[in-house]
Amino acid sequence: MTTDLSSAEARLHAAILSLETPAEVRDFLADLCTPSEVRAFIERLEVARLLDQGELSYRQIAEQAGASTTTVVRVARFLREMPFQGYRRALDRLKGTGK
Repeated sequence: MTTDLSSAEARLHAAILSLETPAEVRDFLADLCTPSEVRAFIERLEVARLLDQGELSYRQIAEQAGASTTTVVRVARFLREMPFQGYRRALDRLKGTGK
């Protein structure tokens, strides 16, 4: 049996969008991901936030976020070059909420 990846992916997106509170998101991520996967998400978003501030070197960001410099470079590339702009959208929206 083959899985229609686009339908399965759409269901994942719908499931995420159905969550209403930070606690619901936390619980869903705890069920969906391993603790190390959740930590990786947290690390990457923190790297993106620090890159967006533009005040620290890549090495300083890696140290502060607990990330590798390879992760910092990868996030920086996605933040400025990739067409998806997921980091950009999330960072801009978080700035609007004061978080």
